Amino acid sequence: MTSRPFDRIESVRLKNISKKYENRSVVEHINLEIQGGELLILIGPSGSGKTTTLRMINRLIEPDEGIILINGQDIMELDPVSLRRYIGYVIQDIGLFPHMTIKENIGLVPRLEGWPEKRILEKVRHLLDFVSMPPETFLDRYPRQLSGGQKQRVGLARALAMDPPLLLMDEPFGALDPIMRRQLQDEFLRIKQEIGRTIVFVTHDINEAFILGDRIAIMAESRLVQVGTPEELILSPENDLVADIVDSKRKFKHLDTLKVKDLMSPIDPNYLFDAELTTAQAVARMIKSGVELAIVCDGSVPLGMLQMADLLNPNNETLLRHIARPTASFASYDPVVSALKELQSRGGSMAIVSDGNNLSGVFLSNEVLLKLV
Repeated sequence: MTSRPFDRIESVRLKNISKKYENRSVVEHINLEIQGGELLILIGPSGSGKTTTLRMINRLIEPDEGIILINGQDIMELDPVSLRRYIGYVIQDIGLFPHMTIKENIGLVPRLEGWPEKRILEKVRHLLDFVSMPPETFLDRYPRQLSGGQKQRVGLARALAMDPPLLLMDEPFGALDPIMRRQLQDEFLRIKQEIGRTIVFVTHDINEAFILGDRIAIMAESRLVQVGTPEELILSPENDLVADIVDSKRKFKHLDTLKVKDLMSPIDPNYLFDAELTTAQAVARMIKSGVELAIVCDGSVPLGMLQMADLLNPNNETLLRHIARPTASFASYDPVVSALKELQSRGGSMAIVSDGNNLSGVFLSNEVLLKLV
């Protein structure tokens, strides 16, 4: 059994870190302190060095210059296997082993650590519950039987198996469609509050950075350009590059003139579920289609929404029309400001857009809310 290098994170410090491949600099003289308990976002254009920086923290890549300190200790003095086992690592393509069940995937590192099988099973069941995947349903499934969002949840559960005080996340939601991505962001905000871990999170999406991050570190051309809260970056950008990254998509200066139709998203047909489907049929279709949200319709009339977790109940023959949860609904020509205020009062982030009996699209508040900052 490997020894635990640290139980909590007080700080992670990158001091003058550089990395080259042949004659090309990938990371140049990075100085950055990550505070214990915060979620720090690394963001920047493709090739800016953010993923390399992330991977140097758990020694998947080792720097050519500089040192990285965790709680004041040089990580080069730590056993790399022990270091990686106690730093959770979540990536976009998840990396689940296809020939292993979900139980085996999540329990892999505890098994390598010599945990007894009973303890492993208890831990796996707890983690599946924690990421909203009932263990009775998912323990013995294989990765190919899961949706993209479920695979990401399993990837997060696996990363948490050893109770790591530090999580590294490399664009974990990058491959998901906008609706599922918004669902997972909401779920992750809940998890972030509950686990209280230090998290370093790479993304290319400034909206995601603003939603999730306590602070944001902007990288460009292998260098760290500016670190700050979303408000600091918006109000006091270091240069034109930072101003462009945080402001380039904030096109609408007169939000009060906008209508819902201006900012709604089209609906992928995979999200439309007939009200006469049973929960068992809906779950099977979700898994096949790779979605986790159902917009329940009676013909063309939307009745409400359901998430995958809502469908995992003992009565598999319940019709969707009987359990569809009413959701906010707007017309295409409703003002954006009033739509946002209603969503905020409901504590929601997603609404149906319909005109008469015709479903027009979905309204996702996160991108719009950023324009109010």
